[in-house]
Amino acid sequence: MLTHLNYLPKHVLGLHAVGEITNADYEKALEPLLDEHIKQNGRINFLLVLETDIKDFDAGAWCGNIGIGLKYFTKWNKLAMVTDKEGVREFSHLFKYILPGQYKGYTLEELGEAVKWIAEK
Repeated sequence: MLTHLNYLPKHVLGLHAVGEITNADYEKALEPLLDEHIKQNGRINFLLVLETDIKDFDAGAWCGNIGIGLKYFTKWNKLAMVTDKEGVREFSHLFKYILPGQYKGYTLEELGEAVKWIAEK
């Protein structure tokens, strides 16, 4: 399930992922938020707090993740991934080679640092 983190500054979009993540989660939760965020800010500063494992993402979710990355390809500014799942953090480091903009990974203990970094203009 994806939950919108509405406590972040207006120029930062954040989601909390927990449990099973499906492609429908991306379509219902993330895409409308991204569209609105881009209308308001022009660029994407995205914080993902991930408290689930890779096995909890169905195949459609991985495809949705890639599709969203490509759909908004020119809009990415900053992406912060926060998770204690080392395998997920290492896998997600691939985004810095695929998407434009800046990318950083953090542990859950470093959430405050991640919020500070992603919120910097």
